[in-house]
Amino acid sequence: MPSLHICSLSRLHETVEKTGARQVITLLTEAGGVPSPAGILPERHLKLIASDITTPMEGHILPGAEHVERLIAFVKAWDREHPLVIHCWAGISRSTASAYIAASVLNPSLDEVDLATRLRASSPSATPNPRLISLADGMLGRSGRMIAAIAGIGRGSDAFEGVPFSLAYD
Repeated sequence: MPSLHICSLSRLHETVEKTGARQVITLLTEAGGVPSPAGILPERHLKLIASDITTPMEGHILPGAEHVERLIAFVKAWDREHPLVIHCWAGISRSTASAYIAASVLNPSLDEVDLATRLRASSPSATPNPRLISLADGMLGRSGRMIAAIAGIGRGSDAFEGVPFSLAYD
């Protein structure tokens, strides 16, 4: 089963090359200027422009329902023939939230706490953006279980940049 790979912007190209991914999800404040890595067709590169914030801030884009809807639709359309890479600036917050959401979409029977525990074991620095998690929880009908599971693993260890990792969704 092809896997989900999570990394920072600085590790994007090497992660795509190393994993053989053919689809990428980018979550950045200025995602438009990020070129698609070699081997990634433009239609297989979802670029979501949103800041890593949880409440409105002047000069920033608050992650909203439209971002999560596009993320869910992209993940559902993924052919799963090759790995999928998800990245944000540091590989710690927006990308880890998106990977948790993607795994929940790909395998709806996964227990939310079990998945959050896998996420923490795979990435000690993972600190999923709570706004993205909350929006997805509502859209996926999880009745607060995703929110509680992510709150249960707490803030990840301090890091300037996360180490690339994969998240199983089986």
